[in-house]
Amino acid sequence: MGKNRHRKLTLMLGLMLAVLSTAALPANAAAPSGYSADIHFDLAKVPFSRFGSYLAFSHLAATAEYPQGLYLRTMHGSVAQREVFRIELMQSGKPVPFREVASPTLLRLDAAEGWAEISFSDPHLIRVRGRGVQLRLSGLIPHREYAFAVGKNGWEVNCNAQTIKFRLVGLAGTVAMDAPWNGRSPDHLIATFLPDPRTDQFEGAVEDFESVWHPRSYAQTFDASLQALQREYADWLSKMPTVAPEFQEPANLAAYIDWESVVAPEGHFKRPAMLMSKNWMTNVWSWDHCFNAMALIDGNPALAWDQFFVVLDNQNADGAFPDVENDRGFSWAFSKPPIHGWAARWMLLHSKDPGRPIMERLYTPLANWTDWYFKFRDDDGDGLPQYNHGNDSGWDNASIFRVGVPLETPDLSAYLVLQMDALSQWAEMLGKTQESQAWSHHADELLHKLLAQFWKDDHFVALRSGDHRVADGDSLMLFLPLILGNRLPEQVRVKLVAGLKEKGRFLTEHGLATESLKSPLYKADGYWLGPIWAPSTMIITEGLEAVGEKALARDIRKRFCEMAARSGMAENFDAMTGAGLCDPAYTWTSSVFLVFAHELQD
Repeated sequence: MGKNRHRKLTLMLGLMLAVLSTAALPANAAAPSGYSADIHFDLAKVPFSRFGSYLAFSHLAATAEYPQGLYLRTMHGSVAQREVFRIELMQSGKPVPFREVASPTLLRLDAAEGWAEISFSDPHLIRVRGRGVQLRLSGLIPHREYAFAVGKNGWEVNCNAQTIKFRLVGLAGTVAMDAPWNGRSPDHLIATFLPDPRTDQFEGAVEDFESVWHPRSYAQTFDASLQALQREYADWLSKMPTVAPEFQEPANLAAYIDWESVVAPEGHFKRPAMLMSKNWMTNVWSWDHCFNAMALIDGNPALAWDQFFVVLDNQNADGAFPDVENDRGFSWAFSKPPIHGWAARWMLLHSKDPGRPIMERLYTPLANWTDWYFKFRDDDGDGLPQYNHGNDSGWDNASIFRVGVPLETPDLSAYLVLQMDALSQWAEMLGKTQESQAWSHHADELLHKLLAQFWKDDHFVALRSGDHRVADGDSLMLFLPLILGNRLPEQVRVKLVAGLKEKGRFLTEHGLATESLKSPLYKADGYWLGPIWAPSTMIITEGLEAVGEKALARDIRKRFCEMAARSGMAENFDAMTGAGLCDPAYTWTSSVFLVFAHELQD
């Protein structure tokens, strides 16, 4: 049987099995769920927001610009400052201490003198209410900000530094504005929701808009609005993957982080986009999004494919994907690794409806993306594409980049082999037989070069483009070609697995360090020089599965989940202690956690 025909039949069988395994489910059936919305989280680590909104509440540490406290922030791109208002409770004109109690749909501020509650009525509308206290919103570092009275008991606030406007409306009680005009802007800008003296209660609306405010009714009560949001969130939870019982509690937090991190289609985002975080990493990077898409594919396939295509939507004429994007801009300074063919094939095999239309939408963008590497990222013409900077690899400061750039690495060629394998299969199924054969030939050719150039004795190396100087460092990055599975010769597979199992090298109680613990370059908080990361863990464990090392893959996934259950959904983790590092609410971590916790059910 011909090689291409064999591959076609293999893919078709895999897709048929995926469909048959879910054929008994009704088309609109919700995934079985043990999830609960009854969770609380620390606003210093996890923002209070909602699906679709570009606003979030966070508790921030003191800086030179503003004191410690609770802040309302914007997630729109390209702003001079994300913090919009500092939030305080007041009584008799003086701030009073309060405790923040955050849950997925309600933020409550409790003080000895009274309380306030905050909830998102919709992505642009925040409802507030309280008793016994006043709620003060202090604008930060005015720079041509201004406010003026509008309508009945309302104010419009123009926040120039954040390029956003607000409508503040008192629905019960009043809204007082202290914004003394100095001829060009106010000296300060402070809005306060004041209770009705008869009831000692206030209620109000805080609404953001970009250009002009369009009238709306606030007839829906706070309670009715909250109940509608709770139903929406319950529907989200019903679509989450079921997880091993011991990981249900942290899965509740992971599900919330993924939900609140989504922003609505605006500007350059043509579809809902899951930001990497609403803390500081408030963008979409062009490999992070793949892991978020993979976590959603089982229960929420439409949103899953939205996450995958949100970057492909902005592919340029040369075939490149933007390194990073937000609603207001892109960066082309770097790229990210071409894991997209691998991720898309994974999603198709885990999809309830892996149909032809998705393959048609995938084919051309990923074909152009693949061609881009051979046209524009092979300066020495040896047929081995290069990373021009560590950031291009996703492993920004990995030890192998110390030799200099551009750098030819085995992981990049491995990803491209898998991507061309996928393109060959899809082309065959789409009736593009000649293209299928061309992709197959190119994949085989690249695999041959990968093994001939990068495999030295018993390990992979990276090579500086041009002079092919070997990079030093003992980086887990050199083990990523395991993702090729049985495309690798047996002796290569055996040596790679042995390297991962070597005592005291990469494997710790918590998972796989990104630099060998024995390496003089290892740093506990060294970004890609030691800490454990979700994407490297997922790629390596998928590779272990592909070479038959299922027990080791499962063990590493379990260690990762246990670590995240203790330390939260951080951007990365100390390999020795398991403590969370960098951004504490990072979506690719919560997404990979959900995938792993689902796989650990058996």
